[in-house]
Amino acid sequence: MNRKFFHAVVLLLTVAASGNVLAGQEAAAAGTLNDALGVLNGWLATVLFFDVFPGEGEFPFIVAWLVAGAVFLTVKMGFINFRLLGHSIAIVRGKYSRPDDVGEVTPFQALTAALSATVGLGNIAGVAIAIGIGGPGATFWMIIAGLLGMSTKFTEASLAQMYREIRPDGHVMGGAMEYLSRGFAGLGWKGVGKGLAILFSILTIGASLGGGNAFQVSQSLTAVKQQIPYLAEEPWIFGVVMAFLVGVVIIGGIRRIAHVAEAIVPTMVGIYLLAAGWIVFANADRVPEVFALIFSSAFSMEAGMGAFVGIMAQGFKRAAFSSEAGIGSAAIAHSTARTPYPTRQGIVALMEPFIDTVVICTMTALVIIITGVYDANGQHAELIANNQGAALTAMAFGSVISWFPIVLSVSVVLFAYSTMISWSYYGERCWTYMFGERFSMLYRMLFVLVVVAGSIGSASAVLDFSDLLLLSMAFPNMFALYALSGQVKRKLSAYLEKLHSGELDREVGRG
Repeated sequence: MNRKFFHAVVLLLTVAASGNVLAGQEAAAAGTLNDALGVLNGWLATVLFFDVFPGEGEFPFIVAWLVAGAVFLTVKMGFINFRLLGHSIAIVRGKYSRPDDVGEVTPFQALTAALSATVGLGNIAGVAIAIGIGGPGATFWMIIAGLLGMSTKFTEASLAQMYREIRPDGHVMGGAMEYLSRGFAGLGWKGVGKGLAILFSILTIGASLGGGNAFQVSQSLTAVKQQIPYLAEEPWIFGVVMAFLVGVVIIGGIRRIAHVAEAIVPTMVGIYLLAAGWIVFANADRVPEVFALIFSSAFSMEAGMGAFVGIMAQGFKRAAFSSEAGIGSAAIAHSTARTPYPTRQGIVALMEPFIDTVVICTMTALVIIITGVYDANGQHAELIANNQGAALTAMAFGSVISWFPIVLSVSVVLFAYSTMISWSYYGERCWTYMFGERFSMLYRMLFVLVVVAGSIGSASAVLDFSDLLLLSMAFPNMFALYALSGQVKRKLSAYLEKLHSGELDREVGRG
C-alpha cells in the first residue's frame, strides 16, 4: 500500500509539473511537437513502409502483410472465425470457469481489457477518416478485414497463453515478446526470436505513447472543444485532467485496469450503439440504398485502378488500427486470463474484431453515410482535410439528434480513456520485458507526460505517427503467427476433440 501511495504521489507531481510547463506556452510547444512528429513520420515511412502495388494507387506492404496473414490463418484454422463464435459467448458467460484456474483476471475481464484498447476512437474517429478519404466503399473492406481478423486474434491470443510466464509474485508476463523469444527458441531460432521480441517491445512502447495515448487525447479533444470552446484556447487543461485520471488507474496494474474496463466498456458501447441504432432505424428506408452504395463504391473502377486500390487499402488500414488484429497488442491482455486451455482464451478473442469492427465500425459508417457528412467537398471539408474524425462523427450524430453531440463528447472521452489505460499496460509490459520491473515507474511517468503533450499536437501529425508505429508492430508479430501457427492448430484440434466428446462439460460438472 505504501509503495502504491508513493507511486501515486510521483505520478500526480509529474502531471502537475507538465501542466505548469505547458501553461501559457502551448503554441511554442505545439510547434516543436509537430515538427518533431513530422521528422519521425518521414523517417518511419521511408524505412518501414513501401508500396507493393505495381500500378497507380498505393498499397503499403504492411497492409498486404496483415491481409495475407489473416487469409492464411482463416484457412489453416478451418474458418474458426465463423464456427466457434457461439462457444466463445459461452466461455465469456463463465460456463467453463473453475476457481483453481491460473491467471490474474477472468476471461471476460481479459476480453473487456483488450476491447477497451480497441473499442475506442478508431471506431469513432478512424471510421470517419477512412470514409472521408476513401469514400463509402472503405466500409466494405473494413468489414472484410474484421471478419478475417478474428482468426488472427484467435492465433495470437492462443500463443500468448501458451508461452506466458507466471512470475513468483503472481503477475503474468505474456504477449508477442514472449512467444517470439521463447517460441522461436523452441524452433532453434533463439537469436532471431530475441531480436524480434526486442523490436516488438520498442514498437509497442512507441505505439502506446502514440496511438494508445497522444492520438486518443488529440481526437477526443476535437470533439470536446465543440461543447467547451474554452478548451480550444487552453487545450493543455484537458490534457492535465486526462493525465490525472489515467495516472490514478494505471498504478494498480492489470487488475485495476480490468475492473475499470469491465465497468466502462459495456456501458459506453451500449450507449453508442443505441444512438447509432436510433439514427439508422429512423432512416430505415435508406439502409438498402446505403449498403448498395457501400458495395458499389468498394468495387468501383470509375476513377481507375489506383483509386480502387486506395479505397481497399484505406479500409484495411483503418480496420487494423481499430481492431488491432495481427498487431499483437491484445495478446498481452489475453495472456493474463485464468484458463487451463490456451485455445479457450483464443476462442474468447474471436469476439474482439467482430464487436469492434464488424458491429461498431459498421454502425458508425452507416450514420456517417446516411447523414452525408463524409463529402470532402461539403461544409465539413476542413474536418476531413485535418483528419478530425471524432468531430466529424459528432457532426453526423448531431445532424439527426441535436443534443447528442454532448453525449457523444462524453462517450468519446470514455472511449479514449479506456483505450489509454489498456495501452499503458501494453507499453509497461514491454518496457518491463526490456528493462525489468524496477523501472516500470519511469514508463508510467513518461506515459502521463505524453497525455498532456498529446493535447497540444495537431491531429494529422499524431494520426500519421500513430499509424506508422501501430502498424509496424505487425512486422515481428506476424512472423510469429506464421511460424508457430502449426502449434496453435494442434492445440485447437485437441481442444475441439474434448469439446465435442463432452469432456469439457464433465470437467465443470455439466456432463
